[in-house]
Amino acid sequence: MKLPITREQALELLKKYNKEEDKSDWNHYLESEAIMRAVARKLGEDEEYYGMLGLLHDIDWGITKDNIQEHLTKAPDLLREAGFDEEFISNIVSHGCGFECAGLKDKKREKKIEYALAASETLTGLVYAYALMRGKKISDMEVKGLKKKFKDKRFAENCNRDIIREIENIMPLDEFFEISIESLKEIKEDIGLE
Repeated sequence: MKLPITREQALELLKKYNKEEDKSDWNHYLESEAIMRAVARKLGEDEEYYGMLGLLHDIDWGITKDNIQEHLTKAPDLLREAGFDEEFISNIVSHGCGFECAGLKDKKREKKIEYALAASETLTGLVYAYALMRGKKISDMEVKGLKKKFKDKRFAENCNRDIIREIENIMPLDEFFEISIESLKEIKEDIGLE
C-alpha cells in the first residue's frame, strides 16, 4: 500500500490544522500511530500504512473540535488534497462509526484495519490516564494493572470500552494491551511520560 507522503510531511500536515500547543491532542496522534504500528507488526501488516492511519486519523480535529458533529467531515478533503486514496480515507473515517459525526451514527466497522484503528486510538486515553495516575510512569506498567482499570467503568469513563473490545475481532484483548503498552514505552519521552 503506497503512501503519498512521508511521516515528516504527515506531521507538517497535522501542524497545518492542529495547534502544536494542544499537547494532549498531539500526544494522542503519536500514541495512536505507535499502537497502530505495533498492531501491524503483530498481524504481519504494513507498519507504515497502519502508522500513518494512526497519526492522521484525527487530522481535522483542530478545526472541528468546537463542533464535534463536524469531526471527520473535513478530513476526506484534507487527505485527498495530500494525495491519499479513497480506501485510506474510508479507513480514517471509519473510526467515527457509531458517533454523531459525519453521518456515521448508524454505520458499523467491518474490516480488520477499521477495528484496529478504532480500538487503538480509543485505548490511548485509558493507557495515558493510567500512566498519569501512576505519576506519569509507563516504564513498568503491566497488562494486569491496565486490565483492572479497563474493568473499572468509572476510571477514564469517557473511554469507550466497547470500541476497545472490537480488537477481539482480530486478536485477544490481553495481547492488544501488551503490545500497546510496549509501543508507548518506546515513545514515552515524546508524550511526556516516564
